[in-house]
Amino acid sequence: MIMEKINASFESYFVLLGFSNWPHFEVVLFVVILMFYVMTLIGNLFIIILSHVDSHLHTPMYFFLSNLSFLDLCYTTSAIPQLLVNLWGPEKTISYAGCMIQLYFFLALGTTESVLLVVMSYDRYVAVCRPLHYTVLMNSHFCYLLAVASWVSGFTNSALHFSFTFWVPLCGHRQVDHFFCEVPALLRLSCVDTHANELTLLVTSSIFVLIPLILILISYGAITRAVLRMQSTTGRQKVFGTCGAHLTVVSLFYIPAMCIYLQPPSGNSQDQGKFIALFYTVVTPSLNPLIYTLRNKDVKVAVKRLMW
Repeated sequence: MIMEKINASFESYFVLLGFSNWPHFEVVLFVVILMFYVMTLIGNLFIIILSHVDSHLHTPMYFFLSNLSFLDLCYTTSAIPQLLVNLWGPEKTISYAGCMIQLYFFLALGTTESVLLVVMSYDRYVAVCRPLHYTVLMNSHFCYLLAVASWVSGFTNSALHFSFTFWVPLCGHRQVDHFFCEVPALLRLSCVDTHANELTLLVTSSIFVLIPLILILISYGAITRAVLRMQSTTGRQKVFGTCGAHLTVVSLFYIPAMCIYLQPPSGNSQDQGKFIALFYTVVTPSLNPLIYTLRNKDVKVAVKRLMW
């Protein structure tokens, strides 16, 4: 019985309705999204390569930033190519297997980024509030452990939701009112009671969205107190520049995530949810490299060294 369900599921497909309600808008969306996707690829690859090549950037901050850039590359690639294909052509289908793979990796990478942003805020906390102990506390072995913990927690959380969503009966309804496969959109297709799934999603989203956000705010509260006690104006500007960039990225990530995942799927406006998801899937990953590099003196000096 179980094998029959699996075989029947993998032979089927989903229709991603996406933005089909606005057919004339799809061409404009295709061009805009393609531009942002190219920006994401170039910007994040630039940070990864520069952090690897320049020995002056072999620090915990740029190690975690490289992880974030790699995450954003994978995060956007899990959804955007399929969206571009659906926007360009008349077919808007995705195989069942492709949908499940997309759901798993999109949620896993999103959760990993949430944890990684906490790790990056802890790194800034130690750098500002415990500068004399920074090299001891943030040694390379500990940094690798923090990075691995971020990835493992993200993929473990996604496995939980994937296993719950996989067994939800869809009753033959295959039209997903979204541009990619995600848990809230798939739960709407079910013809059985999904309150247990919604509650699980709400609880784990609170753990991986609210708790990280609270920890980040606590870290930056301590950083702000330490900065206000600084005598050097140059030191203040440097700290605010680095920490301000991180807080901007945190805002761009957590605010849309709270709008989508901290309320039950039935409570979301579907069209509103699509555009919020479009923002954190397309826009945010393309802005992260710009936010971290535009006012970053270390990166500018590293680029000059690389060019010469």
